[in-house]
Formats: sequence, structure tokens, C-alpha cells
Amino acid sequence: MLINAAICNFENNGGGDRDLWQRMHDRLASLDLHLLLRQEMWGAHDNGNALADAAEAVLGMVGFIGRECCTAVYHDPKLFIPISEYPNTGPVWALPPAVCSFQLAGTAPDATPLIVGSYHLNYCSTTTRLAEAEWLTKWNDKWVKDGDRYVHYPALLGGDNNSYPAVGTPGDPAPPVLEEIRDEPHQAHRSYLGPDGVRRMDDRPDDTLRTAGLQDVARHLVAATGDTSAVAPTVDACDTHGPDARVDRIYASQQLLPAVREVEVVDMKGLSDHHTVVVRLDRDTLTEILNHPLTRAA
Repeated sequence: MLINAAICNFENNGGGDRDLWQRMHDRLASLDLHLLLRQEMWGAHDNGNALADAAEAVLGMVGFIGRECCTAVYHDPKLFIPISEYPNTGPVWALPPAVCSFQLAGTAPDATPLIVGSYHLNYCSTTTRLAEAEWLTKWNDKWVKDGDRYVHYPALLGGDNNSYPAVGTPGDPAPPVLEEIRDEPHQAHRSYLGPDGVRRMDDRPDDTLRTAGLQDVARHLVAATGDTSAVAPTVDACDTHGPDARVDRIYASQQLLPAVREVEVVDMKGLSDHHTVVVRLDRDTLTEILNHPLTRAA
């Protein structure tokens, strides 16, 4: 069996257009998802949680919605058993992430949980964006004491990075040339001033996450299989933002990578300004990983 996990930045949660909202959620339901990491959950708790409840009904999943309705984690309750919700995600967030841990059904009673998080890095500040990425690294640094040892909880995190992956993966869209971005504020939003006084396109969040052992699953799959469709653009070219880009990415702890089987970018034209990324994980392999976690002496 494959476990399907996706990230979806649905622009403004439909912006009050209930027909658009319904079409997007019907499309997501058609993907047979077991985990869904949502961004831009605006208004989900309005009118007695109307959109939050409706999303659970359409998706057939249970949702944990983060602070201020910025992000959410949905799960298939037949496959993932909630263990903890982590509301204290750090002090710097403009759009706070939603982070939970789950027990995978069918794992051993003492199997390690899986940490799952949905995030949305800052749109306009490269400084804040870097700090937010640094705070995300703590979810790959969760060691829990178990008798005479510490056990590592692996993490699966995904979201809108508002920045670029490091250059070097075949097929990955090249970052834009700064001067070719027509919108001057966006030039500042997506670049940072280096120590030599030269502006560079912002790939620092990606570098920070990968340095901390959280690997880009699409980049991993290209290296493992050569399938460059895994690094297809997740946002299309436009006058203000420049060329096609892959700003929506899923990261996984290193020990989870053997479970990765496929990465697909699902076209969401007409529904959102971001496409949806789906990673498919082999359930048997994931079960084995969680049953035999990384450990170190207490």
C-alpha cells in the first residue's frame, strides 16, 4: 500500500467563493490522500467552524488547524492515530505552522510516532523567512527518553517556502534573474544582500533545512531514479514574480527517505496559484522505519 501525503496552498482558502472552494476540495478528495498539509486556511473557524467542518466532510479526513487559521494538518483516522499537537512552534512566525505527531496504524506498540507539520514561510522578509526555517529544524531534533536510550521522532514537513531550492538538481526550475523580476518590491522579497554587497536569490531556507537533515523528497527522488517530473514547477510564471518556480516543497527526515516511492506535482490551474505536491510512501517500509527508530544512549 502507498500512503499519499500532499501539500496544498489554496489561494486565500477560496476567497469567499464557495463554488471554487468546493471544486478545490473535490479535486483534493480525488487524490486519495492520507495526509494533507494545507496553507492559507483563512476563515476556517468563521460561522461556527463552517469551512473547517465542511473540509473534513469532503476530504473524509480529520483536521488540526493551526493558530490564526494559517495552516492545517489533515489525516486519515483509519491510518494515523493522533498522539500530540504542538502549539508552541516558536516566536517568529508571521503565519504559524500546524504540527502534530501520529502513530501509524499497524506499527508496534512501542513504535516511534511520526511528526507531521504544515508551514508557510514569510512572503516579504528574507530575514524572517530564514529564522522561520531555523525554527522548523527543531522538528528534526526531537529525541525522547525511553529507558536507557533516547529515541528520535522523524518528521515530514511541507509548505510554501516563498524561496527557491538550491541549484543543482536536474530538471529543477532555475531561480529567476533578479533584474528580470518586473515588480520591484518582489525583487526585495525574494533576494537577500550578501556580505559582498551583491543581491542573491533566496535559497537559504532550503539550505538550512537540508543542513539540519530534512531532505527535499523531490530532490531525493531525482537523485535516486532520475525522474525529473518530481521537480516540476509548483507556481507558474507571471509578470510580478518571474519565471516558473518550485516554492512548494516537502521535506523528510533522512531515515524516512527509503519509504519515498513517487513525487507528483498535480496541476491546479483554475483553482489556485499553487500546484499541489503529492509524495507517495511505501507503508511497509514506513512501518519498518517507525518500528526501528534511530536511538542513542541516554
